[in-house]
Parts: sequence; structure tokens; C-alpha cells
Amino acid sequence: MESCIYAELGRGSLCYKHQSMISLVAEFLAYLRAFFRSRNNLALEILALRQQLGVLERKRPRPRLGIPDRIFWVLLRQLWSGWNGVLVIVKPDTVIGWHRAGFRLFWRLRSRARRFGRPRKDAEIRNLIRRMVEENVAWGAPRIHGELIKLGFDISERTVSRYLGRLSRPDKAGQLWLTFLRNHREAIAALDFFAVPTVIFRVLYCLFVIEHGRRKILHFTVTEHPSGEWVLQQLREAFSESCQYRHVILDRDAKFSPEVRDFLTASGLKPTRTSLRSPWQNGVAERWVGSCRREMLDHVIVFNEGHLRRLIQDYISYYHEDRTHDGLGKDTPAMRPAVAKPDRRAHLVSMRRVGGLHHRYIWRQAA
Repeated sequence: MESCIYAELGRGSLCYKHQSMISLVAEFLAYLRAFFRSRNNLALEILALRQQLGVLERKRPRPRLGIPDRIFWVLLRQLWSGWNGVLVIVKPDTVIGWHRAGFRLFWRLRSRARRFGRPRKDAEIRNLIRRMVEENVAWGAPRIHGELIKLGFDISERTVSRYLGRLSRPDKAGQLWLTFLRNHREAIAALDFFAVPTVIFRVLYCLFVIEHGRRKILHFTVTEHPSGEWVLQQLREAFSESCQYRHVILDRDAKFSPEVRDFLTASGLKPTRTSLRSPWQNGVAERWVGSCRREMLDHVIVFNEGHLRRLIQDYISYYHEDRTHDGLGKDTPAMRPAVAKPDRRAHLVSMRRVGGLHHRYIWRQAA
């Protein structure tokens, strides 16, 4: 056994000596080859080896090649054909990639816009065109060009058309819908349903009618089993024969059946149904539902239909008389008057609203 081990060790030492001899012969041949190379070629090889040695000696866990190093190897590739024979720290393909990136950067700089040629339009005209596009959805390049001429600007219609192509034009249908809502808000009412679960997991359906002008709730009711006949009866109570409204917005809920739309038309109202999955088109009603949930329903547990009806009626009273609205200029639907402090001795009093979830504040004279 020991003789076999000694034999293996002897064989390994002979193999190591053989490799050392081959390496020594290769280095001697490289030394002799250096005598037959030109001094310029030899100096470039020394320069390349020294540059790589400098990169490896940088005090970093992993040496990185900066922009000067990349420029060095790109230039060396142009000057010396044997550059890839001494390259160790990166692959030759990497240097070729650096050269191509530099080529793209060179032509990008060469292709920059010059100061000569037709003058660029100043920011005032560009901002004016953008404003006209945003404020006038149906206007095209000819109409905008004519308006600019009337304002004293010297610009061609082709330039206006080219600039319009760069703009992201607003949604035409959305703009027209919002314009319709703004222009007819005094004559618009909206219908909508929302569901409320009870303590025993029954689902109650709330139907309400809200006007767009002052955001008043015209009608509200609750039921567990809504039907087309029930909706018709509620609409008879909500809209009198001499109502001031001309348009009614409703979504595509199946509860708003063709009979409901026929009744509205017969009453002198024009029913307008929103698009599929477009709750923003009935935004006034959707915002009221969100306010009712956030400000009251999310903080209570509903027991039954009567309990929910009392809660909603209490909230509607607070909504009309006390709660200020951004859409009404910080006013209330019932036009709550602003009252200044009457005298120095008056003190502020808070009155509970919606079971203490909200309060109204007034000045009270000192006793």
C-alpha cells in the first residue's frame, strides 16, 4: 500500500516538472520573438499590459473600467492590430461594443438641431396652441390657425398642424360630456342605487334622486326587493307635473327598465344613460354615495330597513343644512348664511349632527 502511494507521488512530481519545463520553453520562445518585433509593436504591447495592471491595482473589491479606460482601448484597437492578444481584463467583444456606442454618440452630437434654418416658434405660440386645444375640443389646425392670425401671429397652418400632431389631445367625448353637464346643470337630475348590508347580512337597496344645480337630494327611499313597478312609483313621487328638470341621468342598471325610461319621456324628461363602466359620467350621484358611506355608513351597523331610513334622513338633513361643498363654493345646498362673531363676549357652541359624527358651530351671545 505504501509503495503505491509513493509511486503516485513520484508520478505527480514528474508531471509538475514536465509542465514547468514546457512553460519555461514557451517563455524563452516569447523572449526570442521579441527580438524580431518592431519597437513600436513592442511598446504598444507594454503599454496595454501596464494599463491593465493599473486597473487591477485599484483598491476596489472588483476593479471597474471608467470612461478613460474605455477610450484607451478603443483608440488602441484602431492603432494596433494585435490589441486582442494581450487583452485580459475584458473580452474583445466588449471593446467593440464601446466603439459602437461611441460611434452612436458621435452622430447624435452631429445630428443636433442647428441654429440656422427656419426659426423655431417661441413658447408663447406653443402654449397658446395647447390652450386652444384644451379649451376647444372640436377645433382643428385650420380653426386654430385662423384664430392665431386674428391675434397677430405670423405662422403657417402647416406649422400649427405639425405641432398639433405632437400634442396628446384630450378625450373629445369626455370633454363634450362635461360641457353638457356644466351647461345644463340647473335642469339635470340624476338617479342611482346603492346597497347597504344589515347586521344579519340582508341587503337593502337605496334609491335616491339628486339635482345637479344645488346638489339637493330630491327623493330617497329604501327597499329590500326593488322592482320596475316600485321604481316607477318612486319616480312619480320624486317628479311632479311641473318640475323644473329636463334631463335625467341614470346608469345601465337592469332596475331602470324600458318602462322607467318611457315614463320619464312621457313626463317631459329626457333620460340619458351613461356608458358601460363609466361611473364618472354620473359623477354627482357617485360622489354623494361616497360621501354618505365615508361620513356615516362606514361608522354604523344597520339593523333593519327602518333604522337605515332614519340614518339616511338624518344625514340628508346635515348634508343640506350644515355640510359645506367644494362644488358650491364652500356653501351648502340650502345656502347656509355666514355669521360673524357678534361681540367679544360671544362664545362658540358646537351642535351634534348625525349622532355626534359631525358638528355644526355657531356663535352664542354671552348670558
